[in-house]
Amino acid sequence: MKQCISSVLIQSFSIVLIASLCSAADKESPGASLDGFRWEFPSADPMEAKLKKGAVCKSGLVTGDPRKTDNFTKERTFGGKQGKRYKVTLRFRGVVEPMKYKNGSKDGDYFYVGGEPDNNGYNIYKLAVSSPESYFFLNRCDRVAHDVFTVDYTTTIEIDGGAKLTLSGNGQNGLMIANFKQLTVPEISEEPYNGQFIQVNVVKVEEL
Repeated sequence: MKQCISSVLIQSFSIVLIASLCSAADKESPGASLDGFRWEFPSADPMEAKLKKGAVCKSGLVTGDPRKTDNFTKERTFGGKQGKRYKVTLRFRGVVEPMKYKNGSKDGDYFYVGGEPDNNGYNIYKLAVSSPESYFFLNRCDRVAHDVFTVDYTTTIEIDGGAKLTLSGNGQNGLMIANFKQLTVPEISEEPYNGQFIQVNVVKVEEL
């Protein structure tokens, strides 16, 4: 995202004007449609003050068969110029359960490039890019477990101007590990979220 730098002005109306211009600049960034998106798995059960270790809750996404409807898909269009490719730095933060993937490649502790799910009972977080054609998983771990933990990591991918972004989640079975640790994420989730989520923010976009 574009960074706004300005000198401090005394007049309040001038400060408001500068803020408006900075906001407009952000909205014009090629990554604006992706910035702030959340993959959310809300719990259908009430948020209790104390849950036992490894507690399971029902997914609030389910509308029918839990093995077929515990999922969501959203689409966004990346901005920028047609025919141009961009190096996009993304920051991912949230509260998640672990998931195994295979036949792809690790990029850091939790980001996984390509491949496929390697378990049929834990939540899947996925980002797919139409051009250059690629896809990524966001909560990779070496093993699954009845646990939740926070993630906060940054990675860089390439996206072509005008590419379609598909943001999807699949709980696979209508159940998930509850936020039994009452975890929070500074700056974006000051109160414990009743369920799990990952938020993405666009840190930087550079034309290649």
